[in-house]
Amino acid sequence: MGRRLVPLTLDNLPDFPRRCRSCVFWELDPVSGEAAVKSGHPEREKEAWISSVLLEWGSCGRVLYVDDVPAGFVMYAPPAYVPRSLAFPTSPVSADAVQLMTAWLNPGYQGQGLGRTLVQTVAKDLLRRGVKAVEAFGDAAWKEPACVLPADHLVAVGFKTVRPHYRHPRMRLELRSAISWKEDVELALDKLLGGARKDPVLRPL
Repeated sequence: MGRRLVPLTLDNLPDFPRRCRSCVFWELDPVSGEAAVKSGHPEREKEAWISSVLLEWGSCGRVLYVDDVPAGFVMYAPPAYVPRSLAFPTSPVSADAVQLMTAWLNPGYQGQGLGRTLVQTVAKDLLRRGVKAVEAFGDAAWKEPACVLPADHLVAVGFKTVRPHYRHPRMRLELRSAISWKEDVELALDKLLGGARKDPVLRPL
């Protein structure tokens, strides 16, 4: 199974699910978002937002392909670019963190560790850019796919609650910890395999 994670651009935005291509939940404040939906062209606002962030800050997402089939995506940006975040009761996002806005995986590819792979890719990108942490608002009562990620999923990929709330806790992931587990596993595996290869016992014929 070939996996590719590529930076989000206006060229691969069409590979998002249709409802996500036109969703401006995070990109606009509640009033502007409602106006964009009523106008009938919210996808234009999303394209404008992505273009602006790319020009001013840089990469703000990744698109996942499995055997060249779009399988998922993740979006993130500094909180200054995410006006909807101020509407949450556990805001604001910490000054040293980038906000993980949302992510999605095709149901056919869930349960294969790809959600963790998306988070690791975000962590590596942001570490290279000097960011120390990523924060997200979780949904503690999550029931179906939506713009706000389920809190238990965030916990599963390493996030910890920094501001509790019965519905929308604010959660944080220290970026070095997001990739260290993989490095630790690979190191242990190398030692195991290396040990198995050393000093083979030769049996007499």
